[in-house]
Amino acid sequence: MRNRSLLVLTAIAATGTLTLTACGSRAASGASGSSSASSATTVTIGVDAPLTGPLSALGLGIKNSVDLAVNTANKTNEVPGITFKIEATDDKASPQQGQQNATTLVADNSVVGVVGPLNSGVAVSMQKIFDNANLVEVSPANTNPALTQGPNWGTGTKVRQFKSYFRTATTDAIQGPFAAQFAYSTLNKKKVFLVDNKLTYGVGLVATFKDEFTKLGGTVAGQDHVTSGASDYSSTVTAIKASGADFVYFGGEYPDAAPLTKQLKQQGDKIPVIGGDGMYDPTYIKLAGTASEGDFATSVGAPVETLDSAKTFIANYKAAGYADPYAAYGGYSYDSAWSIIEAVKAVAAANSGKLPANPRQAIEAAMAQVSFAGVTGQVSFDQYGDATNKQLTVYGVKSGQWATIKTGTFTG
Repeated sequence: MRNRSLLVLTAIAATGTLTLTACGSRAASGASGSSSASSATTVTIGVDAPLTGPLSALGLGIKNSVDLAVNTANKTNEVPGITFKIEATDDKASPQQGQQNATTLVADNSVVGVVGPLNSGVAVSMQKIFDNANLVEVSPANTNPALTQGPNWGTGTKVRQFKSYFRTATTDAIQGPFAAQFAYSTLNKKKVFLVDNKLTYGVGLVATFKDEFTKLGGTVAGQDHVTSGASDYSSTVTAIKASGADFVYFGGEYPDAAPLTKQLKQQGDKIPVIGGDGMYDPTYIKLAGTASEGDFATSVGAPVETLDSAKTFIANYKAAGYADPYAAYGGYSYDSAWSIIEAVKAVAAANSGKLPANPRQAIEAAMAQVSFAGVTGQVSFDQYGDATNKQLTVYGVKSGQWATIKTGTFTG
């Protein structure tokens, strides 16, 4: 992870209202410590994620991984003269709260970039606020294609609406079809019942899956929508059983997927439930119990535990003593934070080793050229701000644990 390119900006048009303050060095101390040269300029990397509530298992992994990146940059003096700190905000998986958090982070003049959010629906509420302020936002988990390519991306009309928005996770334009190919060709499943939780992520994921599955020759036996947070899915279960489907494809997160699969199996329908990265977490198995056995989920990238590039991250995360695991998006969160650090480094290098007084616009411009060897592999962005790393993995529940089934990319 130490082989990172230094970008050089030939021109910097710095605007904004950031005020930088000087501070002394800080000693490293466990999971929250850091160190830097004395009299360093301190800047903030914001974090927005669900830190409480049903999705906190994923959100806390995001926060901790950003914290680790910041501490690592400080300890290694990655950007001479610059000390990084984090400011974590809890969006509770709520678009309204995410919007408030975005406004708060923009108002903090020390914030030079933000990692997050987890949920695509939350991102929709934040993008314009960040973009108006030229404040870079890098999500480690958003997968809805419209966030980068506009609402008409599915018809081939791709327009980037917010130049401040980037992501290190691949999109549902790839994830949905990847799952469809796996279900149709690998599992030999030909008849699906589609369910989503009515939210941006789930609806979009099901749409891309459905398009590819029917192209392959699969049949949609039925489709239903559930309310996120509901506990009784009996009507949906009845419809699934009556349809004769040989599997369910679910668009949504594990708090909704788990009761669905549990109630389905309790009613005697033993067909598998397949979902996306929002379903891939140990909490899904914990909530669904033995009913989760034989279910599948896709998730972004390759398992970090299998990557040589992630060995240092995993070791350092363990050594830092965080109370919560890095979870599904830990590596991507670290890389999201590091991409902001790389952009800050490029802007400082182009300005005689110092950040300009108002660096947000320059950092936004530098992000487009960021490229480095990260935890999850080579990290860079295309013309839409999407990750150029488009790997995905299928996981299956075996003996009460997620097991890697297949890693690859969509071939369409």
